[in-house]
Amino acid sequence: MQKPLLVSVLAKSFLAGEPTVGEIAARCSRTLGRNWRWLRPLAERYVNGFADQTYRHAHPRLRDVVQFLQQDEGFERAWLKHSRELSVKQWLNEPLHMRPVAAAENWGVPTIESVGSLADWLQLTLGELKWFADLKGLGYKTGNPTLGHYHYRVLPKQFGTIRLIESPKPRLKELQQRILTQILYRIPAHSAAHGFIKGRSIQTFTGPHVGKRIVLRMDLRDFFPTFPAARIQSLFRTLGYPESVASLLGGMCTNATPWRVWSKATFDSGPSQLQEARALYARPHLPQGAPTSPALSNICSFRVDCRLNGLAHSMGVEYTRYADDLAFSGGGSFERQVERFSTLVAAILLEEGFSVNYRKTRIMRQGVRQHLAGLVVNHHVNVMRTDFDLLKATLTNCARLGPESQNRESHPSFRSHLEGRVNFVEMINPAKGKRLRAILERIKWG
Repeated sequence: MQKPLLVSVLAKSFLAGEPTVGEIAARCSRTLGRNWRWLRPLAERYVNGFADQTYRHAHPRLRDVVQFLQQDEGFERAWLKHSRELSVKQWLNEPLHMRPVAAAENWGVPTIESVGSLADWLQLTLGELKWFADLKGLGYKTGNPTLGHYHYRVLPKQFGTIRLIESPKPRLKELQQRILTQILYRIPAHSAAHGFIKGRSIQTFTGPHVGKRIVLRMDLRDFFPTFPAARIQSLFRTLGYPESVASLLGGMCTNATPWRVWSKATFDSGPSQLQEARALYARPHLPQGAPTSPALSNICSFRVDCRLNGLAHSMGVEYTRYADDLAFSGGGSFERQVERFSTLVAAILLEEGFSVNYRKTRIMRQGVRQHLAGLVVNHHVNVMRTDFDLLKATLTNCARLGPESQNRESHPSFRSHLEGRVNFVEMINPAKGKRLRAILERIKWG
């Protein structure tokens, strides 16, 4: 029997059922037709070896198990000693089943146990399914934008950095919406997360920090691109989906940005920043603009939310997160140790694969304006005065000179844009919102 075949057969036996030492050893014994003495120690090393890795809450990938067997010294000795006696007596022919981790058993996600079932669930052919998932990265390699699944907008940020908006085309967006509503919405987010979650908002994000003696605000760099495709596929395996299904679901929710996109940038940016952005977005990642990305980012941030929430509570501090904005607040005890606390937060974020944008870190005491996500929280949640005055001036000029004169950023639906901004002010401060609403209603639209 050839060694690569034995490795492949054993790897599939390791993943075919419950990941316990006894179950794995029993499956391998049935496969090889004999209870070899070296099988149980091998199973123990496998279980212990994968227990401390980042994907320990999900089932390992087949290629990782194959690599483990190829590098295991005990298995190598067994092969050298018994290679002539080893043979496959019973081939695995059992269909794959959903194997969610314990926490996911009651989430009620759809049962999808094969690639064919996934294609039927999404109402696609197998060819269409593989094309949309694009696990081979063909969309990244092609030079024809019409063959890609996304529209791109490269936008400048402060300090010369770059933001990329990746908007899925209609058909892929429909598929992502189905994944979002039928799978992702059924997974609970951490109580500290407030962005893009039903029943939570920017008000619930800022509310716990109103009237606090000191507020610490921290920002994460390149939030959505931080989540690689492997992490998203691991999440779907955690939900119980077989590796082939999880890989395709992850592929449909991630994207690798073609290099041709960066040649269309219409603003000046340093070569180092542009090169850094190209390298960052070239890896399959969560695209900012896909409907699934906010929910996936919240779910994949659950562990870091747990760690930061535990750190905050141990020091009597409030913690909330809105996407990449982190907020902490407390009293006199927190004020005396806020610098050390921020260092501990940055260390946890680094361990979890995130990095802090130190230019946006702010320590705000009561004597200054304490603001989070564009809202003031000193005494009560309120809109910033400068933002209110600017919006009021824009509305007034629209009423006097016509809306076309104020649409300097060429919004395709300027009326909806202004109405959305007024609605936001009404939600935060009804009195100020009422004043803006009165001006908005005087605008004559063509």
